[in-house]
Amino acid sequence: MAATTVTAFLDSLPDERKAAVKKLRQVVKKNLPAGFKEIVDKGMIHYVVPHSKYPDGYHCDPKQPLPFVSLSSTKGHVGVHHMGVYADPKMITWFQKEWPKHVKTKIDMGKSCLRLKKMDAIPYDLIGELMTKMTPDDWIKRYEDAFRGGSKS
Repeated sequence: MAATTVTAFLDSLPDERKAAVKKLRQVVKKNLPAGFKEIVDKGMIHYVVPHSKYPDGYHCDPKQPLPFVSLSSTKGHVGVHHMGVYADPKMITWFQKEWPKHVKTKIDMGKSCLRLKKMDAIPYDLIGELMTKMTPDDWIKRYEDAFRGGSKS
């Protein structure tokens, strides 16, 4: 059964991942601009733009708040899913250029998912800096431009 609280999520992690994921969560919470809200859904920790800020919610399911960052744990990796790097080409370019300055291994990344396989090689400072790069208002604008066919304003 998927975790529904942060404590349950953290408790469900293998021992070798607990400390790293707890630290990742701290880094995300410390560095995300004000206005994002932490929730747990589908067995992941999410940082979302709440309906109180963006009533339209997520276009795939408007009952859900607008997702931005998620932390996950699968059999093979810890995932940091960041929708800003998916929607903003400048942000992904910046992140990919910064990666080798912080980590010796090649980046393992999908469209929005950074796959972390070595818990002792997580670039917490770089992930923290990434979190500072987009406010909820920035994300709403980027989201509407990228996924909803343009801003409503």
